[in-house]
Amino acid sequence: VLRCLGIPTRVITNFNSAHDKNLNLSIDKYIDVSGNNLHLSEDSVWNFHVWNESWFVRRDLGSFYDGWQVLDATPQEKSKGIYQCGPASTRAIKEGDVNLDYDSPFVFAAVNADCVTWIRYSKKRKERIYSDTRKIGKFISTKAVGTNARVDVTANYKYPEVKELSFKISYSQYKNSLMDDRKILVTAV
Repeated sequence: VLRCLGIPTRVITNFNSAHDKNLNLSIDKYIDVSGNNLHLSEDSVWNFHVWNESWFVRRDLGSFYDGWQVLDATPQEKSKGIYQCGPASTRAIKEGDVNLDYDSPFVFAAVNADCVTWIRYSKKRKERIYSDTRKIGKFISTKAVGTNARVDVTANYKYPEVKELSFKISYSQYKNSLMDDRKILVTAV
């Protein structure tokens, strides 16, 4: 329909798409001390999810958020009392501006949520035992114009994942780095 109105629109597919039911920006899994799943969260990870993007000028949010906007024609959750999702600026999603209207936190979580596993010892005590920050939002794609080739648009939604570097330092180097930190702190005060 948007294309018929002359509004640039494309279909987007997100692989490992998070469905963050409680909008805490993480997909939580709870287990007991024996490792049994407790089914305390309605969060889930879908193999993929599809939505649309349309190109809008955002006078309501400011020109920084102009450009591609997420519109989900198959929303699974109510937003402001009705089933709707968007238009959420892809720029806002990439920048982590989750305090904006139009379901920005939900879309941010769909492509950026952390998958967190908790041990629940009691109703009042739980402990995070695992967190995967790279699982969600893979190969975010659209179809190329004029061909059936896939175009990767992941960079429109998120910054590249940081690779962890492991290195070893001697105890004396570590101790010296602590001394340097103290010098900086004393100088700052």
